[in-house]
Amino acid sequence: MPFAETAGGGGPAPAAGPGPDAGRWPRAPLFAVCAGYFMVILDVTVINVAVPVVGRELPASLTGIQWITDGYTMVFAGLLLTGGALGDRLGNRRIFCTGVAVFTASSAACALARDAPALVAARLAEGVGAALIVPGSLALLQQAYPASAARSRAVGLWGSMAGIAASAGPLLGGLLVSTVGWRWVFLVNLPVGIACLALTLRHVAPSPRRADRALDWPAQCAVVAAVALLTAVLNEAGRRGWSDPAVLAGAGLAVLAAAAFALRERLARSPAIPPGMLRSRAIGGGSLIGLLFNFAFYGMVFTASLYFQHQRGFSALGTGLALFPAVAMTMFASVLSGRLARRTGDRPLVIGGMLLAALGLAGWAAAGTDPAYPLLVAPMMAAGFGTSFALTGATTTVLEAAPPGYSGTASALFNTARQIGSASGVALGGTLLATAADYGTGLRVAMTGGALAYLAAAGLAVTCVPPRAAGR
Repeated sequence: MPFAETAGGGGPAPAAGPGPDAGRWPRAPLFAVCAGYFMVILDVTVINVAVPVVGRELPASLTGIQWITDGYTMVFAGLLLTGGALGDRLGNRRIFCTGVAVFTASSAACALARDAPALVAARLAEGVGAALIVPGSLALLQQAYPASAARSRAVGLWGSMAGIAASAGPLLGGLLVSTVGWRWVFLVNLPVGIACLALTLRHVAPSPRRADRALDWPAQCAVVAAVALLTAVLNEAGRRGWSDPAVLAGAGLAVLAAAAFALRERLARSPAIPPGMLRSRAIGGGSLIGLLFNFAFYGMVFTASLYFQHQRGFSALGTGLALFPAVAMTMFASVLSGRLARRTGDRPLVIGGMLLAALGLAGWAAAGTDPAYPLLVAPMMAAGFGTSFALTGATTTVLEAAPPGYSGTASALFNTARQIGSASGVALGGTLLATAADYGTGLRVAMTGGALAYLAAAGLAVTCVPPRAAGR
């Protein structure tokens, strides 16, 4: 059950009123929020096919190239909880717009960078903007669509942006790099960011501020350090190996930072994350489900990209086209799940989506070490469909269980778990490909691991996702 009574300084949660009906509901807030979220997720993957060209043109060392890709993800994941807390305290629309402005300006700085250090610095700033955008995006959807049916549809479309952006990144990056140059990988964000900012200011109502929400900076710094170190360790483990001294040292520091955060939370009068939020089965379980399906999906996209390029000799553009079946299903699945949620509740959607995705990756693993490409189309479609189908239910489960005034924090917690899952999936997938006898064998093991993660998420959903959301 929601635990509003455990959150300090809040009244009862706003009731899910009638809201817009199924046929007529305001789209402008949704377009604004999704535009910002799309930019953030796209920049996680679109850079991958551009960095070899960037390294030649700037030029950049191998370490510099790694920081161009990993620096953004590390800052993004590390600051998500801080971004959520700032949104709750200062107003989610204000923080969201600040994030869009920072992200757009940083994208321009990336495109204009004349050397590798300048590009790395601009990518780190992009990560700051992303961490302000993502928690606010979900909180603004909850604010703009108070009725459960409309909110499920909106969250479904929001969720589809993740799958589309992540999977379309290599395709779009390959097109841009091969036609107009790598700088356009960042320049495309400018018109999107400007439109997002204009739509948000015009069509999204100002968010309430929670001046009583104190920001516990020691706790925030500890969680930033813990998440950033963990993300860096997972990224580096895929390249260096799990026994590398730098990886082990980073893991130890991450554990120390997490312990410092837990101690500070126990002693603080106003914890960064209310204890009841972590004890909530819906929020804690929903966040763990998000971690597991991101682990499986992003691990699949990463390992499949390497397999298509290195084992089959596909170009960057060809790899993007090869992954398109997974992309094609994400939008359809998210829209469908948003429409079905008001009739079935979230639990059947999450369980069904995870089981279908598990079947898809298990089918890929069973296809052999070097299967014909047509045999891989159905598994990719099943993974893309199942992940997006479940994302809507997992997201609304977490949001509707959040106590009053903590929607940004709950969103940040959910998305931090997802980012850790993504980094874990990529790191483990890279390790399996590097240590296996051949790419085909490593890929089969990675797909089997992803299928098991999906099955674990389905099992969690049985007990953590309410059978039918309140108000539906």
